[in-house]
Amino acid sequence: MPSKGENVSATPEQQAPLSVFRRFESKFPRGLVIRLVAYLFVGHLFAFFVYLLFLLGGQNQ
Repeated sequence: MPSKGENVSATPEQQAPLSVFRRFESKFPRGLVIRLVAYLFVGHLFAFFVYLLFLLGGQNQ
């Protein structure tokens, strides 16, 4: 007979812990991650290009 503090319900099967990649992939779809990285890379590249234009344009003054 179980004591007062014990859980009477059946214990769930012990699953192997998910790997970090599987846990991340279950929260965010792969396509979303690829687009996010691509947009961040392209956005920073464009910002660098604009910064370079202002930097070089300022030297010609």
